[in-house]
Amino acid sequence: MQGISTFKIANKLITGNGATAKLKEEAEALGMKNPLIVTDKILNEIGVVGKLAKYLGGSSFGIYSGVKPEPEAAIVEECTEVFLSGNHDGLIALGGGSAIDIAKAVSGYARFDGRIEELFGTGMVPQKGAPLIAIPTTAGTGSEVTNIAILSDTEAQLKKGIVSDFLLPDTAIVAPEMTVTMPKSVTAASGIDALVHAIEAYISVNASPITDALALGAMKMIAKFLPKAYANPGHMEARENMATASLMAGMAFGNAGVGAVHALAYPLGGRYHIPHGVSNALLLPYVMEWNKIACLEKFRDIADALGQNTSGMSNPEAAAAAVEAMRSLCETVHIPKGLRSFSIPESDIPSMAEDASRITRLLKNNPRVLSLDDIEKIYQTAY
Repeated sequence: MQGISTFKIANKLITGNGATAKLKEEAEALGMKNPLIVTDKILNEIGVVGKLAKYLGGSSFGIYSGVKPEPEAAIVEECTEVFLSGNHDGLIALGGGSAIDIAKAVSGYARFDGRIEELFGTGMVPQKGAPLIAIPTTAGTGSEVTNIAILSDTEAQLKKGIVSDFLLPDTAIVAPEMTVTMPKSVTAASGIDALVHAIEAYISVNASPITDALALGAMKMIAKFLPKAYANPGHMEARENMATASLMAGMAFGNAGVGAVHALAYPLGGRYHIPHGVSNALLLPYVMEWNKIACLEKFRDIADALGQNTSGMSNPEAAAAAVEAMRSLCETVHIPKGLRSFSIPESDIPSMAEDASRITRLLKNNPRVLSLDDIEKIYQTAY
C-alpha cells in the first residue's frame, strides 16, 4: 500500500524551444528590477550570457561569472557579497548544476546571519530568500526543480548539501536552445547523470506512482535521444527531449531521492574533483549490479525502458539485461570505465568507503542496505 508522499518542484515550469523569450515577463512578475545573473566564465565569454541579457529587454542587471565546477562554500560567500553590494533583488541562474546550486545557496544565505557551513543539512535555511529563476544549459542535473544545493567541503574533502524547500526556484525555464553549447563530453556526462537520477528515483524506497511515471518516462527518452544529441549537437529534437528528460528525472529524484550511486560519487568529487556527472556515470553500472537483487521486478521495468526485449526472460535475466543496457549506453557516449582512469590510488579505497558510508542522507534511500565492506567491494569492482 502506498504511504503518504509529498511532491515538490519549482513554482512554475516553462519549457519548449524558445522558452527563454519569457525571461523578462517572468522576472517582472517576480518583482525583479535589478537581478544578478549567476553563471560561469565560459558561458560569459562565448556569448551565452549576452544572449540571455537581450531577453531582459534593457532592464538593469548584474553578472557574477565566478562559478566553478564542483563549487565550494567560498563561491557562495563571494557571490552573496556581489548580490548584496549591488543591491540586487533577484537571482537568475544560468548554467549547469553548479551555477544553479550556487544561486540557490545564495538565495538562502543572503538573509542568514551566520556561517554558510551552518546551513548544511536538512531544514537549516530559516526563511525564503530572494526570488530565483533557473535556466539550465545542460541536460542532466535537474537542479532547476530540486530543493538542494550541493557544495564541496574542501576541509572534509566531501560534498555536502543544503536541503530546504526555501531553495526551490520560483521559475524554471527549460529551453533546448540553451543546451547546444555543451561540449560532447558534457552532453554525455550530464545525460548519464539524468539517467542516474531517473534510475535511483525509480528504485528508491521513497518512490511513488508519480515519481515512477516520471522516472520511467525519462529513462525511455534518454535511451533514445542521448546518443543522437551526443552525435549531433545541433539535433534540436534530441536536445529538446534530453532537456525534458532531465527535467522529469529531476522532478522524480527531487521527491523520491537518490541512493548509493550518488553517495559513492561524493568522495570522487570532494577528493579528486571529478565532475559530478562523470563520477555518477562511472559508478552507475557497478552500483546497479549490486542493487539488482533487492528489486528485480523494477529492474525488469528499467530494462524495458532502456529498449531491451525482456519477453521470456526470468526476473534475474531481465535485471542483468538492464545493467548491460546501462553499461552499453555509457560506452556509446564514451564514459570512462574505471576509477584507475582518473589516477585514483587503489590504496585510497578504504578511506573513500569510510567517507561514502557516512552519506546516510542518501544511503537510506537505497533499496539494498550497504555495509562499509559492501561499499569497499563496489569501489574495488569499479577500479
